This record gives sequence, structure tokens and C-alpha cells, in this order.
Amino acid sequence: MKHLFFRMCVVILLAVGVVALCNTSAAAQDAAGTYKAKCAMCHGPDGKGGKMGTRDFASPEVKAETDAQLTEIITKGKPPKMPAYEGKLKDTEIKDLVAYIRSLAK
Repeated sequence: MKHLFFRMCVVILLAVGVVALCNTSAAAQDAAGTYKAKCAMCHGPDGKGGKMGTRDFASPEVKAETDAQLTEIITKGKPPKMPAYEGKLKDTEIKDLVAYIRSLAK
């Protein structure tokens, strides 16, 4: 009986892990699409900065910013050129976008 319970627990934990992994991959794909649609034209497809004088996401200055600071910049914008995405993107989309930007900095 103990072995059956143990096996059931293992199967459940594996299933939960697979679902979590799939959700993470979906979020990353969605964030990549959002970045391509909303950010790449100014920040470049690889986040290295663009012709508009935008900063390289791998720069020490950007890396030193917290996720909360990046979230604030995306949400409220950064005048004069960066638009605010508050009300245009969901909080979860912004959170995923911050994670995607961090991945570009590596």
C-alpha cells in the first residue's frame, strides 16, 4: 500500500512539473512576441539598443535596475520617447516582458 501511494505521489509531482514547464515556455514565447511587437523597433531585436539611443539591456546600468524599476518604466513609460503600456498590457504580460528583457541581457 505504501508503494502504491508513493508511486501516485511521484506521478502527480511529475505531472505538475511538466505543466509548470509548459506554462513557463508559453509565457516566454508570449513575452518574445510582445517584445517583438512593442519593443524591438526601438531597442533592437536582441536588446542591444537601437538607433534611437536606447540603452543596451546588457549594460551595467540596466542590469543594476530592479525588476520593480523595469516594471515601472514599462508601465509608466519614459518620456520623451518611451510610451506607457499601462492599460495596454496586463500585469502578467509586463512581468513576463521583464523576465524576457533579463534573458536578453545574458
